[in-house]
Amino acid sequence: MRHLSLIAAVALTTACLPFAGLADEEHDHDRARRALERGEIMPLERILARVERDHPGQVVEVELEREHGRWIYEIKVLKPGGVLVKLKFDARNGAVLAGGAQEAGREGTR
Repeated sequence: MRHLSLIAAVALTTACLPFAGLADEEHDHDRARRALERGEIMPLERILARVERDHPGQVVEVELEREHGRWIYEIKVLKPGGVLVKLKFDARNGAVLAGGAQEAGREGTR
């Protein structure tokens, strides 16, 4: 039963992926679009391509947040075997802020 709940949660989260992290304020999508147009953030597609290459699995959540004055992409990936990985990227330049180096080291040991 717990397995079915996890599958349902992942399916629902994936279906809502384009809106994840943008519901806090009514017009967050407009702020994100303006930040992209001003060159303050990279396109999400570039970050997702990197995530897909370096961290195979199912992207289950994407958020674009302001933390300490900078834009951060936070992406959660459900990896094969059921491990949930939380990755953070500087949205301006794509630098890995959390999660990437640790997971890359684990993948390299397989």
